[in-house]
Amino acid sequence: MSTITTHSSLTPVSTQAAPSAIGPYSQAVKVGDLVFACGSIPLVPSTMQIIEGGIVEQTEQALANVKAIAEASGSDLGRIVKTTVFLKNMDDFVTVNGVYAKFFGEHKPARSAVEVARLPKDVLIEIEFIASLKN
Repeated sequence: MSTITTHSSLTPVSTQAAPSAIGPYSQAVKVGDLVFACGSIPLVPSTMQIIEGGIVEQTEQALANVKAIAEASGSDLGRIVKTTVFLKNMDDFVTVNGVYAKFFGEHKPARSAVEVARLPKDVLIEIEFIASLKN
């Protein structure tokens, strides 16, 4: 059994407005003026089930979960600095871009998008972020 403890400079973030962690990790961790979020998959927080539908619905739900975690951490969408988007199929890139652009509006965080072989619970998309806590 590990004896590692969380350093006092780190503050885990937890909110019921986003899906609970499905493994040994935090929804996000604050350190200094930044928050680092886990990957958000399209689980509906109240049921912990994958939202019904395709890539549009899954992207909208994953982004709603991003928003909930950002707000629970004391940040907001306009302070997200960087996102990483993991896609099951890069053919969904254009569709995801449309949903993502509508969601973020004029704010354009730095972003990476990569295709992966498989995602947790076989979802189509996962999104993680880094955000500022400065006002």
